[in-house]
Amino acid sequence: MKIIVAVTGASGAIYARQCLERLLQCNDVEQIALIMSRRGEEVARYEGITLPQDQRIVRYSVDDMFAPTASGSARYDAMIIVPASMGTIGRIASGVSLSLIERSADVMLKERRRLICVVRETPYSLIHLRNMTTLTEAGAIILPASPSFYSHPRNIEELVATVTERVLTHAGIDLPHYQWGE
Repeated sequence: MKIIVAVTGASGAIYARQCLERLLQCNDVEQIALIMSRRGEEVARYEGITLPQDQRIVRYSVDDMFAPTASGSARYDAMIIVPASMGTIGRIASGVSLSLIERSADVMLKERRRLICVVRETPYSLIHLRNMTTLTEAGAIILPASPSFYSHPRNIEELVATVTERVLTHAGIDLPHYQWGE
């Protein structure tokens, strides 16, 4: 599988780190295209989060509109925007591709491939809700970074995992994870 991971400026870079770490544990993932917005980089630094590095992770500049992720012919299997800012959600919902993140998301939608938006905002305004509805109607999956407590998480890493496990499941990644009733 070829996966795109985009990181925007919403708080929650820990979700991006954990998604990347889990993707690297999957033998079926042959390549990860990583795109970070400038704000995403700033927020990750501020939150003290360092993203993993690996030969399977290929980093692209947010301004590189010639990157493979900007074309449907590159055939990426899924894109995860984690965390997804409401500004990014709004631009994608409006079809405005000012950056590689937005263009790559646009490609996923037009090619009918998986686009998972891990939104990290609360509360939602009516504009946010309408933009998320538009993306859902276009085929995207809106997956709020709302952790669950069924698994009785003992620390922040386990709490974050309740979200990242759902993200990866929706991206078609099969890794061991908590299931109800265990």
